[in-house]
Amino acid sequence: MDKLPIKKVVEGLLELQMTGESATMLGIGPMSKNCVQATLELSKEYDFPVMFIASRNQVDMDELGGGYVNGWNQFTFAKAVQEVAKEINYDNFYYMCRDHGGPWQRDKERNDHLPLEEAMELGKRSYVADIEAGFDLLMIDPTKDPFEVGKVIPLETVLERTVELIEFCENERKARNLPEIGYEVGTEETNGGLTSTETYETFILRLKEELEKRGLPMPTFIVGQTGTLTRKTEQVGTFNFRNAYDLAQMAKKYGVGLKEHNGDYLDDATLLEHIPSQITATNVAPQYGTEETRAYLNLSTVEAKLAKNGLIDDPSRTREVLLTHAIKSERWRKWMVGEQQELTVEEIMADDPLSEEILDIAGHYTFNDDEVKAEIEKLYKNLEKHHIQGQRYVIDHIKRPIRDYVECYNLQGATTRILAWG
Repeated sequence: MDKLPIKKVVEGLLELQMTGESATMLGIGPMSKNCVQATLELSKEYDFPVMFIASRNQVDMDELGGGYVNGWNQFTFAKAVQEVAKEINYDNFYYMCRDHGGPWQRDKERNDHLPLEEAMELGKRSYVADIEAGFDLLMIDPTKDPFEVGKVIPLETVLERTVELIEFCENERKARNLPEIGYEVGTEETNGGLTSTETYETFILRLKEELEKRGLPMPTFIVGQTGTLTRKTEQVGTFNFRNAYDLAQMAKKYGVGLKEHNGDYLDDATLLEHIPSQITATNVAPQYGTEETRAYLNLSTVEAKLAKNGLIDDPSRTREVLLTHAIKSERWRKWMVGEQQELTVEEIMADDPLSEEILDIAGHYTFNDDEVKAEIEKLYKNLEKHHIQGQRYVIDHIKRPIRDYVECYNLQGATTRILAWG
């Protein structure tokens, strides 16, 4: 069956909102190949379309530094997802999506304070690779300007750069004679605040005007802040139903879906509010990395017990190696709060409770490190001798939190309902 373009899926969901048959789509950060498999298995079992949302730090061109997830670039990422889909006889729709594409979206580009022209050039090169690798949705995000830190970037600036990047991508897509793709746009940096409905509508209206002038498509999604915010391994924001509902209605007036970011670690009550608030999609990423880390630690605990009882002679050092690599990666800084962001690696190493916390937050950044991979492999082999399928457990463990969202977001049977509508 031919895959529906992502824009059609969103149009279907917006129409189905009238009947109560709609769903809130999930954008899942591809934190590892195990995470990809967990997602595709659930999408197949529960019959819903899914989006893989890769940031430029996670997946990017080798020439720009590659990605920390499996060392994937756009092509090897697309190939890995195809391989998993083939292995499990996948029969639903998945969409390859660029999360936070554009200038300064790699940590290094922002930290180096690259000038605008150079940052835009690198952002465009990355988009070309996305397009050539067959991505279905590109997020156009020019809001990470290092020269505007702590300030809200003027709406006109965001608008101007957004239109320039959409026009560039459309020209590149057409030049290659490739099928239509969707675009996701936003008005501000995600900081746990709320997008005001006035700003939102001004942005949509001005964007519509500029895109129409140039014969460019309206976006598929507009990001709006609903109050959610992820810090450490918690949801520290407060979901604002009224604001979410108003933003969703506003976006819908223009045939666009409201996309929520930072949807990790939401409780069931909040998840259930997503259908009546008519949010079209939510992005969740770090939570799944943390869940995979926790799965490895559970397996390590079992391995240690077997070793203590004389059943394993040479236990792996999975826990210790994950801990050291997580702390040394320093990628935990972005998730920390207050002065903890400034701690040195040595200070953390000397503080056991904090080290454990960092392992929970940042273990997933190290899954592709050679030493970590070798220890996990050894862990699996040791447990297999005692009839524990380690990798199967890890995949099933990641499926649990995804399943919570699937149930509360009314995703079961969503593909069939969208196709029936179409």
